Amino acid sequence: MNTREQQLYLFDKNTILAQYPVSTAKNGLGEDEGSEKTPRGWHCIEKKIGGDEPMNTVFKGRVPTGEIYSDALAAEHPTRDWILTRILWLSGLEEGKNKGGNVDSFTRYIYIHGSPDSGSFETPLSHGCVRMRNADMLALFEAVDEKTPVFIGDEPAPNVMEYIE
Repeated sequence: MNTREQQLYLFDKNTILAQYPVSTAKNGLGEDEGSEKTPRGWHCIEKKIGGDEPMNTVFKGRVPTGEIYSDALAAEHPTRDWILTRILWLSGLEEGKNKGGNVDSFTRYIYIHGSPDSGSFETPLSHGCVRMRNADMLALFEAVDEKTPVFIGDEPAPNVMEYIE
């Protein structure tokens, strides 16, 4: 994922299979707990959540609320940080950088998740997670497995093999 471009790239070896606009953190890049920044470096998809739910399902605490996102629901809850459709919960792979202690991406609840399609993409506006359009989130969710490596940064990804066990 290139945070400078606000684009997520899905690769198969050196071939780009898909490219999606995203929104990373409004506060920029960083790893500290409570910073509301998007953590950098190598991660993996630790958990896939919501695979049987309809598009625009609203999640709170990784659990479907029973709500389906709509403009009316958004008007009722104008300050809610919407987590919709699917969740890819990330776990850091780099000890001391995004894994362990107060920099742990998993315990910071860093996700790639669906977001209202009316929101801005290609502009950093999230609270640390990576927001995607719902149709894009569905496509990505189906294309990846748990343990799929994910690189987040504003520079090209280094060799993933250093971080895969």
